[in-house]
Amino acid sequence: MGVRRRAVLVAAGAVAVSAVAVVGALGLGGGDGPDSGGPDSGPGDRMVRVTRGTLVDETAVDGTLDHGPEVPFEARAEGTVTWLPQAEKTITRGGTLLRVDEKPVVLMYGNLPMYRELAVGRDPDRPLRGLDVKQFESNLAMLGYSGFTVDDTYSQLTADAVKRWQKDLGRPRTGKVGIGDIAYVSGPIRIARTSVRVGAQATGTVLSYTSTARSVTVEAPAGETGWAERGNRVTVELPGGHTVKGRVAEIGQNASPAQGDGGGDGGAGGGGGEGDAAKNAKVPVLIRISDQEALGRLNSTPVTVRYVGRKRENVLTVPVAALVALAEGGHGLELADGDGTDGAGGSGGEKGSRFVAVKTGLFANGKVEVSGPAVREGMKVRIPE
Repeated sequence: MGVRRRAVLVAAGAVAVSAVAVVGALGLGGGDGPDSGGPDSGPGDRMVRVTRGTLVDETAVDGTLDHGPEVPFEARAEGTVTWLPQAEKTITRGGTLLRVDEKPVVLMYGNLPMYRELAVGRDPDRPLRGLDVKQFESNLAMLGYSGFTVDDTYSQLTADAVKRWQKDLGRPRTGKVGIGDIAYVSGPIRIARTSVRVGAQATGTVLSYTSTARSVTVEAPAGETGWAERGNRVTVELPGGHTVKGRVAEIGQNASPAQGDGGGDGGAGGGGGEGDAAKNAKVPVLIRISDQEALGRLNSTPVTVRYVGRKRENVLTVPVAALVALAEGGHGLELADGDGTDGAGGSGGEKGSRFVAVKTGLFANGKVEVSGPAVREGMKVRIPE
């Protein structure tokens, strides 16, 4: 056979068939235990065995570790802002988000927004009922107030507990809870920034907040989000090489243009226009990390997210460098001398050399899945230099 040809593994390990015909000078990849060449080995020839194992095609993408997206908070209390929290401050259930006319707007946990005043009705036979009542009463009980039943009815007993709560807050003891008196979020928050100054009217967005937990955001190309299904596991590599486990938590619903993409005629360089913008659009993928302590003090730092694209278990593998292009087409392996196959699937070549045809499968981490009637585990094959 003429010049022996080898495969080049490109980046993440997925190579085109034509890459096998490229002359390269790759290493063998670790763990294959290359044997020394025999008497008929060419200068620098090395031998490895066909092994059985698992191949994993892993892809790496860039991400950013921070506290996640900022959420705007719109005040619904009427009056003048008299106090605002500092950025980075953590606020939990019962804490003060801001003060309006020196009255606190209190944070509580829940999914329903505050959409009506809570108070005892004039008709005792028709008390105020609803899931919003139960949500409020649950919070009130968690803050340590008692003497009422947590249910969906705003009773006089509830109002009495509210008066005790209002006294502790320094608010007028009315027994009523106004729309702007409290704000519901899903859990503890971290103040990201304030949008108004003390003395401004409490209207519109007055501050924004984030989660207290750090997470990773990946700006994934819109056409490459198949890996980002909610609950999928990923590995996050931190600066310094330390890794932590994460799970996909949220996938953005709307794609946004990548930075630098214009929506016009493309300027003087010719226009990709809307087609290029759509092609380069990004979708935010949020990854939660349960082990927050493993992150140390890191924040607002670039990280690498690795996810498994494909996985093949219990397959025969060889280093990609062992593949050769056969004269009759397709790919093969050059057998080491003395490793007979009775000619099954073999191909002629130089004197003392024999080749067996193989079918290639997954390429990953410098190795390739091979199969064929003449290939077996433990077989010695040559890697030409």
